[in-house]
Amino acid sequence: MLSSLSPSIAPLLEESGGEWGVYLEDLHTGEQLSFNQNERFYAASVIKVPIMAAVFAEVYAGKFALETKIRLRQEDQVGGAGILQHMTPGSEWTVQDLVTLMIIQSDNTATNMLIDLVGIESIRSIMQATEMTNSHFYNKLMIVPAQVEGYNEVTAADLGNHLRYLAKGKVISYDSCARMMAILKQQQHRDRIPLHFPYPSGDMIGSLPSWELANKTGSVTNITHDIGILYVGSSAVTICVLNKGLPQKAAVQTIASIGKLVFDLYSK
Repeated sequence: MLSSLSPSIAPLLEESGGEWGVYLEDLHTGEQLSFNQNERFYAASVIKVPIMAAVFAEVYAGKFALETKIRLRQEDQVGGAGILQHMTPGSEWTVQDLVTLMIIQSDNTATNMLIDLVGIESIRSIMQATEMTNSHFYNKLMIVPAQVEGYNEVTAADLGNHLRYLAKGKVISYDSCARMMAILKQQQHRDRIPLHFPYPSGDMIGSLPSWELANKTGSVTNITHDIGILYVGSSAVTICVLNKGLPQKAAVQTIASIGKLVFDLYSK
């Protein structure tokens, strides 16, 4: 089924320019369609998905609770996305709040607070456990050390592997995966994969949505990503699209076109 999209996606990527990594997977049948799926890209904010998993792994291990409060320090506050950079130093935020802000608003300050909480090795460990074997994690966000050991890098296939583990409840615990997927479904950045989707709500109050997307975007200059799982009808389809070398506006249009192709295929 997914293979039928190859004649549409391949020329779309070529015409768009830049470099692309694409990984699509039907999570029920296991069918995959990919392009440059093992090419490494600067991770930007999609690295926040395995960071979330590392946090839930530490919660499951009993090292702290989702209700545990963390004090915001002025030195934690960094620029880019998110509200915490504007909040009062000394205010306290639960781990649950920080994870939610990290995912649905892509809050960089919340992300760095969580990295400090769990440590780099725990993030690397969860990436290894979910077969992110060609990806690397080194640094906090919006902070560039004078001596750089390496850069946060991901591949489309690795991100697809990670999302498969979450969707199937195969890492940490079933409950942890369900909670993480629920947070991803609250995503507020919907300008890429679902840009051309129809409005999901029905005419009646209380109607089930016609589709849901559990996703995470990422971007810096000339780097534009969106990864997620599309739930439509009885299907669940992983969509991971990574780009480098294009202005964001151009990359967004291509990502949205791929998203719509997948949506149309599975919503028939």
